[in-house]
This record gives sequence, C-alpha cells and structure tokens, in this order.
Amino acid sequence: MPKILLVDDAAFMRMRSAKLLTEHGYEVEEAENGQEAVLKYQACRPDLVLMDITMPVMDGITATREIKRIDPNAKIVMVSALGQQSMVIEAIKAGAKDFVVKPFEPEKILATVRKFTS
Repeated sequence: MPKILLVDDAAFMRMRSAKLLTEHGYEVEEAENGQEAVLKYQACRPDLVLMDITMPVMDGITATREIKRIDPNAKIVMVSALGQQSMVIEAIKAGAKDFVVKPFEPEKILATVRKFTS
C-alpha cells in the first residue's frame, strides 16, 4: 500500500485529502508545516509527498529542498493556489516533480498520485 505524506497548514485540506486517499487504498501521514514534513519524511519515508507551498514555520519550497537533500529520489508534488506561478517554478527548481492547483478536483489529485506511486 503506497504511503503518502500530506503537508498543509489548513487542517480541512489535510482532512479532505486524507479521506480521499485512504478511500482509494493509500496510507496517509500528515504534517502541518515544512519543518514537520522534513521530520515526518525521515521517520516514515513515504512514496510521495503532497506539499503545500505557503505555510508557517517552513514553507513548502524550503521543505522540498531539505527533503531532496536527505533523499535525492524523493517524489514531491506541490499543491498550490492559483496565481502562485513563480513559486511553482521555484518549487520545480527545488526538485518538485509536478504540481496540482487548489482547490483540486478529486480525480486530478488521484491521477497525480497514481502517476507517481504505480
């Protein structure tokens, strides 16, 4: 069963995403900021990270760089609101594999997760 690390400072976004992913057979770990994401990544080595960009403590781009430093093969997909194009480009440069725009369609997030976990 593929393991997904959901990183978002909005509890309802994590809840919504976790529900969708567990219903489709994924194991889900959660983190509410980039710093927590780095620690959780080291602890559980997920198959994929869904990373919000804008968060307190440590943003998603910094967290992506940190995780890629720990594990150059880490698969990270950014989840961002519309209008964050420059940040998405920054995230891709930091090592993110893809990005999904919030609010997302359930099918879009599932297709993206499948692409990186199958």
